[in-house]
Amino acid sequence: MTSTPLADSLTFHTASRRHLLVECADLTATMALHHSLEAADLPGVTELIPAARTVLLSFDPARTSAEILAEAVRGLGHTESVSDTAREVTIEVRYDGEDLAEVADLLSVSPAEVVKRHQAATWQVAFAGFAPGFGYLAGDDELFTVPRRSSPRTRVPVGSVALAGEFTGVYPRSSPGGWQLIGRTDAKLWDLDRQPPALFVPGTIVKFVEAEREVVDVAANGSAAGAAAGSTSNSTADSAEAASGTDVAASADAPHSLEVLRPGLQLLVQDLGRPGFASMGVSAAGAADRSALTAANRLVGNAETAAGLESFGGGVLLRSTGDGVAAVTGPTGTITVTAADGTVLTPRLGEAFALSDGDELELGPAERGVRRYLAVRGGIDVETALGSSSADTLAGLGPAAVVKGTTLGVHDPRTAPHLVDPAPARPRDLPQAGETVEMTVTLGPREDWFTDAGVETLLSQVWTVTHESDRVGLRLSGEVPLERARTGELPSEGAVTGALQVPPNGQPVLFGPDHPLTGGYPIIASVDDLDLAAQLPPGVKLRFTTSARPTPNTRPAEAPRTNDNEG
Repeated sequence: MTSTPLADSLTFHTASRRHLLVECADLTATMALHHSLEAADLPGVTELIPAARTVLLSFDPARTSAEILAEAVRGLGHTESVSDTAREVTIEVRYDGEDLAEVADLLSVSPAEVVKRHQAATWQVAFAGFAPGFGYLAGDDELFTVPRRSSPRTRVPVGSVALAGEFTGVYPRSSPGGWQLIGRTDAKLWDLDRQPPALFVPGTIVKFVEAEREVVDVAANGSAAGAAAGSTSNSTADSAEAASGTDVAASADAPHSLEVLRPGLQLLVQDLGRPGFASMGVSAAGAADRSALTAANRLVGNAETAAGLESFGGGVLLRSTGDGVAAVTGPTGTITVTAADGTVLTPRLGEAFALSDGDELELGPAERGVRRYLAVRGGIDVETALGSSSADTLAGLGPAAVVKGTTLGVHDPRTAPHLVDPAPARPRDLPQAGETVEMTVTLGPREDWFTDAGVETLLSQVWTVTHESDRVGLRLSGEVPLERARTGELPSEGAVTGALQVPPNGQPVLFGPDHPLTGGYPIIASVDDLDLAAQLPPGVKLRFTTSARPTPNTRPAEAPRTNDNEG
């Protein structure tokens, strides 16, 4: 191992009250810094999100701060690990991609030379993003600098081996994409039954070889063994085509369950998410309004991490099997319990109430705010993905959206760790369409990509939440678009929930819990109150304000060069 100082080549950017973005000179330095940060295990750092030129540090503000972390990173020498200690994987490829001839023309070599040098190069996973299991692989052959397609495909087949910028990648599932396709593989890039589920994790050394034959064995039982041996020849990508969502249905004889008679606009199983898997391209997801879910769990005596139901807009009707205790939090709206004998009760928002066998529970439309939460004593019992019951709508991880006719299992109420809490939850003043809400923001990490007038527009103009909004993000509309000081896109870098990312049209997108892990449009600021952001209905108006932000580094950064940053 060697250790060299990095302080002079690092630039620090505040990304939120809980995130610090560290910018490096190039991809090699970024990979070295990520390795050093993993080895250093700095106090208070909860997760690292490496990208093309940056590492995003997520931290606990009760234990550390952006300023303290910046000083710690400045004093950190980076360690370069010996390559023979890295995990190695071999990928068998059939080099018959639609863009192989075009790539050869772009590189001024023959298609055979492209294949030969792609196989001769040593590739290393620099970072993950775009989709669970999608790794950005950096190689040691300078030949491979390839522009993206001018017109992205609407569907790239699963297992496609592709090039873009300085990277090669393999699509873990079918998706839109603009990378140049040079081949295909049957390697299974993402498998929840494998440890780790992602075949490509940062630091992994990857070698590409010519596939000797068409793989026809679709059995999944060889995938884990193949990965452990560093070879993927016995695994198949076919199953990656299927959704990663897990089954939510309970067995017919479950003693405690909820039958979904009407799901409303969207009904999801949510807990507090799955943090800690960013290195595999997986966002934390989880309840959009965490305080509402944890309050509901407290009322019924559950652990705050227990799974409950998140209803977008209300309009939900459920039938209970077995006796239990429930609580509803979040927006105001009617709550009605109709017993089997026709008796009607109207429990209060934010208070625990009893459910008897055969009762029907109806959550009326949300009146103020948009997401209603239901907790039942014991917690919703569904299959987990990476230790969480959270539905990630972008990545397709966790339980599928709940539909009419689904029966949701409920853990035995006797397993709840706490007593039912008789104290009602504190009421919240949530917004409704047409009202104006003031939200504080933390500027950064890329406010310098905007003119002073652009930053002033963000903070002075009224923005409206449009109907093009979901758990991935809220599209905002303002009369004057945000003016850029720099054109183009950033190299792909980590993004946070609550970020205000600005696409070329100058109209911000406020990232929700299911946002992409990385992206290339500049982020001008992040909102401070994520739970309030989760309750913003279409039509509500926003005014952003800010106080003096912490500046762990005030040295101006050079504009990084544009790089391909997604599939």
